Amino acid sequence: MDIQSLPSKLLESAVQEMSSLPSVGRKTALRLVLHLLKQPREQVERFGMSFITLRNEVKKCRVCGNISDSDTCRVCSNPRRDHSTVCVVESIKDVMSIEGTGLYSGVYHVLGGIISPIDGVGPSDLTFDELVARVATGSVKEVIVALSTTMEGETTAYYLYKKLHEYSVQISALARGVGFGDELEYTDEITLGRSIKNRTPFENIFGSRQ
Repeated sequence: MDIQSLPSKLLESAVQEMSSLPSVGRKTALRLVLHLLKQPREQVERFGMSFITLRNEVKKCRVCGNISDSDTCRVCSNPRRDHSTVCVVESIKDVMSIEGTGLYSGVYHVLGGIISPIDGVGPSDLTFDELVARVATGSVKEVIVALSTTMEGETTAYYLYKKLHEYSVQISALARGVGFGDELEYTDEITLGRSIKNRTPFENIFGSRQ
């Protein structure tokens, strides 16, 4: 059914909003909206309010940039985590992927993206300075660079290496279980976990570029 032929403008509007979500086409959006219409009013209100509350109240951790209900996320506030090891990732989704392996006990730093001139994203748009400030305190012993192995990810990793290599900190890269062109969120947990466990000194990969 074409969206223009829907019997209600309210339905039309709801389908249009639903189809604005990633990977949700108009047919799927219509099916989801019609499903919601069949549910009790209270359930739909809870459904809607959960997103409104999320948008209004969710925070970013003041330490690492991860998503959080409070000023400091569960990882950064956990005394059992190894706070001397910081894993640098592109996005919050990558934190979730790594946590899903159950094989990493350190903390994180979320850059908020990767350097991509074609998309207008430069170093100043990311949280490099905040990471350097963390390392400069001397409390960080190892930085694990866990970025996607796309061209943009490799460029970002090398920029990060150049920013940090003057400090007394070990800089590591994921083992090459994550193939070139892969994004972490699409890497299976076993492969990702092994890549973290078998990480290598960063200079072994990029040192020759200096």
